[in-house]
Amino acid sequence: MKLRTKVRSTLFILPFVAGSALATNGYFTHGLGVKNKAMAGAGTANPEEAMSIANNPAASVQLGDTFQVGMAIFSPRREYSASSSMANGNGGAFTLAEGTVSSDSNYFPIPYVALSRKINDTSAWGFAAYGRGGMNTNYETGGAAIFDPDGPGAAPVMIMPGPFGAGEAGVDLSQLFTEFNYSWKKNSLSIGVAAVLSAQIFEAKGIATFTPYTKDFAASGGTAMPTTLSNNGYDLSWGYGAKVGLLWTVNPQLQLGLAYQSKISMDEFGDYKNLFAQGGGFDIPESMRFAVSYQFSPLLALHYDLESTQFDQVPSVGNPLANIYSCPTAGMGGMAVENCLGGSNGAGFGWDSVTVHKFGLAWQSTTNSSLTWRAGISMGDNPVKPENALFNILAPGVIKQHITAGVDYQLDNGRELSLAVMYAPEESLEGSNAFDPTQRIGLRMKQFEIEFALNW
Repeated sequence: MKLRTKVRSTLFILPFVAGSALATNGYFTHGLGVKNKAMAGAGTANPEEAMSIANNPAASVQLGDTFQVGMAIFSPRREYSASSSMANGNGGAFTLAEGTVSSDSNYFPIPYVALSRKINDTSAWGFAAYGRGGMNTNYETGGAAIFDPDGPGAAPVMIMPGPFGAGEAGVDLSQLFTEFNYSWKKNSLSIGVAAVLSAQIFEAKGIATFTPYTKDFAASGGTAMPTTLSNNGYDLSWGYGAKVGLLWTVNPQLQLGLAYQSKISMDEFGDYKNLFAQGGGFDIPESMRFAVSYQFSPLLALHYDLESTQFDQVPSVGNPLANIYSCPTAGMGGMAVENCLGGSNGAGFGWDSVTVHKFGLAWQSTTNSSLTWRAGISMGDNPVKPENALFNILAPGVIKQHITAGVDYQLDNGRELSLAVMYAPEESLEGSNAFDPTQRIGLRMKQFEIEFALNW
């Protein structure tokens, strides 16, 4: 009866799980689960909550029967700035109006649920539903583009509203992950496998100015206006992948963990097949995690996680913006239609892979055994290269560091209430405008998050 109640709760919350926000390690959150997040994403080798199965599917056999429901309020603050320009829209340049513009929509709820259920003394199964990936920008006001729609010639330049000259601009990507896992243990080794199902929704607006650089436009010789680039509302795609993991209890103090998630093959975004490479492709990149946990005493534990995500293996994310120069309609002598937006080698955001080092501490209060305190810090890479700054106005994933803290409180009824907070200090990146080398574009971002969860 208790299990049926938990499953009903899980199914009820599923439609609301996917949060839409630009996340922190690239476009992934800095951790999964309130305890994991309170330690900056560390602690994978020492599972303590139901959401641990999403970090490593081997965790469920160590957790036994447990259930968790949580909610994060995530607040990213994003803005871009454009310097003055010597070209100012002339000579074929595409210039952004000088000044600083901030993205609106600064608060995002991200709920999740997870459960683990013991089968026998050596095996267990688990389920988790959560939003971990996404990006969101919404430049409602401010900004303008200055360009000559006819290219070099006698016609005057035009000033059009919006960052890219097509009105209010931004993107909204939300990703929902659901996992079904099975794990078993033999002696000191625990092994787990999981099927990962994912759904993602996407919308782009205010980027119709890039129509001349699309595959359909170029392939038609400049006569066909694509309808699958911008302002098509939300599109939905589905995909699947797999996750494997292991946990090794070396001795009572030391535990090691290893987990791998395959690339998740997603359906194409058909309504945006002239935006993303490979006709609207937007797969979810593979990732790998190595973790170490050491229990110094019954009251103090130290955790270290190393996580790597291969964003550069997804063409729509990893392909450089410079690919667009080879598009036949870019006016630079190129003849590669597949390098146009939407082509098999189409221009993207130019992201590199991201490697993050995560350090966490957990210590039980010496004055109140019901309290456990947590803290952490993570340090990683910025996936964005300066030469891709223009496109990354839409997705300024430049955060490199997270500072976190949290607390768990054991209630009298055996349940546990947990809190985590996160602050990501402001990071910035500056690069030249790809379509106006005389102009500099700066990206800036900082983030805050607070998360609550109930465990039982």
